[in-house]
Amino acid sequence: MLKTIVCYGDSNTWGSDPAHHCRYPRDIRWTGILQRLLGDDYYVIEEGNCGRTTVWDDPVEVDKNGKTYLNPCLVSHNPIDLVILMLGTNDLKMRYSVPPSDIARGIGVLIKVILNSETGVNGKAPKLLVIAPPKLGKLTEYAEMFAGGTEKSQDLAKYYRKITDELGVTLIDANEIVTTSDLDGLHWEAREHEKFAKKLAEIIPRMVIA
Repeated sequence: MLKTIVCYGDSNTWGSDPAHHCRYPRDIRWTGILQRLLGDDYYVIEEGNCGRTTVWDDPVEVDKNGKTYLNPCLVSHNPIDLVILMLGTNDLKMRYSVPPSDIARGIGVLIKVILNSETGVNGKAPKLLVIAPPKLGKLTEYAEMFAGGTEKSQDLAKYYRKITDELGVTLIDANEIVTTSDLDGLHWEAREHEKFAKKLAEIIPRMVIA
């Protein structure tokens, strides 16, 4: 039976190219590579929104609150075998003024939405893989927007681990797989998308079958 995977994230799930500020083609984005590696038994759904936060309303841009859209997203793709949740980078923006511990709490809110949903197979909750986003790179044109974010990003994985351990959810620290590009300090170069997809392709079959 076809396995459905929903990838819920921000611009690094959408596939933003740090060099040209456009979207990578699907065969370059990690989601597209993941689909190719997993094969026809899987259906990989991209749900990336540039600027998306965990739970914060953006005072400048609309429709960026990850909590607001999460449940409708889950319902629309029901039944889901696995959700890959990777958010938190945009929470580092100065406009939100939140510490890394609160960003992790925001992820915890989203985790509970997913675990309490009935959008998995047979009306259960989908399985869940949480990704702690990698540290920021060298900020260029985003330096003012993300002022103070570089330091906060160093601690995200530590706080995410505390939340996922408490909730019994699998966590991957993206710092162990990819490096954020110094071209803009936020996004991934093409080779990082490939590395990330290859790592997930090793893990996902075991999670979905288990």
